[in-house]
Amino acid sequence: MEYLIEVAGHRYNIFLMTAGLLSLIAAALHIAIIFGGADWYRLFGAGERMAQLAEKGSRHPAIVTGVIASALGVWALYGFSAAGMLPRLPLLRESLALISVVFLLRGLLAIPAVLFLKYPYALELKEKMLFMVISSVLCLFIGACYAVGAWQGFAHG
Repeated sequence: MEYLIEVAGHRYNIFLMTAGLLSLIAAALHIAIIFGGADWYRLFGAGERMAQLAEKGSRHPAIVTGVIASALGVWALYGFSAAGMLPRLPLLRESLALISVVFLLRGLLAIPAVLFLKYPYALELKEKMLFMVISSVLCLFIGACYAVGAWQGFAHG
């Protein structure tokens, strides 16, 4: 299976390009949520507590969401680096393994956690099962792109 794409004479790992792009989109979406305010926190499953804190002008939701956006942005850089689009970043293999595991675990465990845990936030998310299914499938896809792309890139590159 061909996993490299050629652009202007350079070859890039398509799986890692995809993973990096989707991570970058997720980072941008998290930043948009900060600016969108309480309604956006509710829409994207952050929970009523976070939405109420945002309504009250608390910095806590923006800080938490900003940290998540920053992590996703760094993960995008690692995806682009491993794809061959950026210079090689430190601890590239280890980082790709960790990023893959985080996305895959989120994708695999979020729905069972919501279904079986009795915490208030889990009960809230149970009412947003369509969001949970869509976000879990996306996380599984992104995690698979990181994992397959890293395996192909390091096994064949």
